[in-house]
Amino acid sequence: MMTSIETYVRRGKGTLRQWGARPGVRLCLGTAGSFLAGCVLSAGGLAHAPMPLGLGLLMGMRGARAAVMALGSCAGYALFWGQAGYQGLAWSGLGLGTAWLLGKRQQGLPLLGAIGAFLLAAVGVLFQIWLGDETSIPIYLLRVAVGAGSAVLWPLVREGRLQWPGWIAQGILVLSLAQTAPGGFPLGYVAAGVLAVGGAFPAAALAGLALDLARVTSVPMTAVLCLCWPVRQIPNSPRWLRYAAPGIIGLGVMGLCGSSDLLPALGLAVGGGLGALIPIHTEAARRMDEVGQLQSRLELMAGSLARMRQQLLEVPVVPIDEAALTARVRERACGGCPGRKHCRQRLEELPASLLHRPLFENTSLPIPCKKPGRMVLELRRAQEQLRSLRAERDRNAEYRWAVQQQYQYLSNYLQQTADSLPRRADRSRYRPEVAACAVGKEVANGDRCLWFAGTGCRYYVLLCDGMGTGMGAAQEGKFAASLLRDMLSAGFPAEYALGSINSLLALRGRAGAVTVDLAEIELDTGRAAVYKWGAAPSWVIAQGRAEKIGTAGPPPGLSVKDGREEVVRLSLRRGEVLILLSDGVDGEAALADLEQADAAPGELAAQLLEEGCRDACDDATVAVIRLSSAALAPIYHNLPSNAVETQDVG
Repeated sequence: MMTSIETYVRRGKGTLRQWGARPGVRLCLGTAGSFLAGCVLSAGGLAHAPMPLGLGLLMGMRGARAAVMALGSCAGYALFWGQAGYQGLAWSGLGLGTAWLLGKRQQGLPLLGAIGAFLLAAVGVLFQIWLGDETSIPIYLLRVAVGAGSAVLWPLVREGRLQWPGWIAQGILVLSLAQTAPGGFPLGYVAAGVLAVGGAFPAAALAGLALDLARVTSVPMTAVLCLCWPVRQIPNSPRWLRYAAPGIIGLGVMGLCGSSDLLPALGLAVGGGLGALIPIHTEAARRMDEVGQLQSRLELMAGSLARMRQQLLEVPVVPIDEAALTARVRERACGGCPGRKHCRQRLEELPASLLHRPLFENTSLPIPCKKPGRMVLELRRAQEQLRSLRAERDRNAEYRWAVQQQYQYLSNYLQQTADSLPRRADRSRYRPEVAACAVGKEVANGDRCLWFAGTGCRYYVLLCDGMGTGMGAAQEGKFAASLLRDMLSAGFPAEYALGSINSLLALRGRAGAVTVDLAEIELDTGRAAVYKWGAAPSWVIAQGRAEKIGTAGPPPGLSVKDGREEVVRLSLRRGEVLILLSDGVDGEAALADLEQADAAPGELAAQLLEEGCRDACDDATVAVIRLSSAALAPIYHNLPSNAVETQDVG
């Protein structure tokens, strides 16, 4: 039942995304949003006086949207404040003029704050001189301060680098909605209820303070919303308690205060219900400091390099086959000897020690031979070939040792590095939905499918296929997959990590031991890159149609200089489905009878595996990847960064 509901919801979201991608629809939504923003923010006021809460937002807009927001602000000041809103009309006009004058030029926050304060001060003085405005000095100074703060606040909200501007903006929105009461029902109660169940504690507290400043009720709303926070922290509490807490606590505080106003409790209850239906993610990010994050990544990177060095140290030295050289000497010396038919003492084999002693003349040959000159000549040639083979072996050992030494140096350097400049936290707009199904020909499955988070907003889905079947293939696939996961999780670029695997396999003499299929997804933009190195072609399902991407190329490890992976770039922003397959799955057969392309990833992976590996003689794995909105994604798809292991089916 839940799966069917999820499928219908996803279809509806896909339809909305398709409509939203149309230029005309986006233009209409943007225009309506700008008008409503100006109208709602103009309703906010303090001490029963209008305030320029949206001035900074208007100054940062460009083009037609700035004009539409200015029009909405004018309509709001005229609608909500009447004659007291005449100054708001002037604020809107001057803000629109400032936006057009600034254009696309970037201005510093102090300058924007000074411009906002100057506009408010100038308008207030002109209204007092020409129109005899009787605004008190405290209100006048408050408007100047609010104008300067608005000009600084909204650019910070758009940048998204800090969290406190967003909390203040949410409080301002509640303040404005509290004074927007269609039918006598303040919408600020609903917005405060949503923040109480899904917002950060500072945002909820500021929302309660905004309701108290708006003076829409005698119930202390700051206390109500602050009391909702401990309820959310109760361990193992039922989910309904969290969403019902605003309404229940509102009724309790109302009873303690002796108030008979039921509107606050009703509005908070409605807001809690909306928070359950449309969850928001405005919690303060729980993360370690930047130095701790950097140390963790560097330790992972250093550990990966140390493991690669250990693998190179374990490569055995191939001995030179001296017996083959002496056999070749006997074949050449005796095979062309004219006296071989009458030679009574045939040489069945030569001692390998002859290749290590000097031969100056025929008498130095310690074996009986009728043609010692020919034998000495061939032995000297074999000795020269042995010296060449030894020099080549020593040269390769030096190369291997140089690589090991560089890995050791770099590993030690990264281990000792402990500080770096802080970086801002990236925001993910999308959340990955990943499912994998696999079936092995033997008990040990050679396919390895991992999905994990990288640094920033990057997310990876990795499919490594050990060549062949059995324990050997499983070990190769597990080693390559775990090593790539460690490097990518530590922040290695994908092309560097794959190049390191290629070099390692080439130096180990394990060319073609594994194939790599890697999907790198940017959760902030929805773009993806598929790196294929010897892997089977992948598929993308968009609007019900399947398209093959990539080709089956040579596996890694064949050459250090000439090896290169294939890269295919695509977008997953509009509900496209990316499918990674191992070579044990027939992709064309699996997708020929595809009926429900918008099914849940787990169902789709199981269906494709069943259809594509009916006659397979190799390990088979199917991985299905889809992006969903970060706010509406199912909770069970929020996989941890160390989510590993493919599912064994069969």
